[in-house]
Amino acid sequence: MSIRFVAKARKGMVALAATSGLVLGLVSCSGGGGEDKNPEGAASVSKDSRSKPGTQQGQEGEPLAELKGQEGLFLKITSAERDAGGFLTVSGDLKNDGAKSVMVPAALRGDETEIIRHGRSLGGATLVDSQGKKRYYVLRDTEGRPLTTSDLGSMKPGESVPVFMQFPSPPASTTEVTFQLPTFPTATLTISG
Repeated sequence: MSIRFVAKARKGMVALAATSGLVLGLVSCSGGGGEDKNPEGAASVSKDSRSKPGTQQGQEGEPLAELKGQEGLFLKITSAERDAGGFLTVSGDLKNDGAKSVMVPAALRGDETEIIRHGRSLGGATLVDSQGKKRYYVLRDTEGRPLTTSDLGSMKPGESVPVFMQFPSPPASTTEVTFQLPTFPTATLTISG
């Protein structure tokens, strides 16, 4: 029995270490979850001062794409940035532009069994590289969780949530991709980085 106990304890410690590493990696890739990136006071100051945004923020007033979805949902994509690690991160804001609270549609997570098991997310997003004739799906961790904003639920009128989706990076020669998310129209994004 003690061998079983040691084996279970060892397995639990490995799982804890792996989960901790994934969480730290996800937080560093997403810029800290968005809480510290744009506090309320800083948002009004940057709008008034018209300072140059960082590469993660995109141009204030000049998003890469603005997409109207169902039930008043509005997706503003502010950046599609390639990094040295071989990833492409699409960032923006999901806003309830309607007059009443809405539940973020389950369709946004797509229909893959692995992703469905992990709740509401933007796991159904894809990028299409017309030049390379490839489709890129949202990356997943070893547990099958999509590397996107998750735990999306009900949104109050006017509420906005910062969102991200991480994909494998297309080749450096690809500068534009078509972004697709269920229930939203498609959009062409210019890749930076």
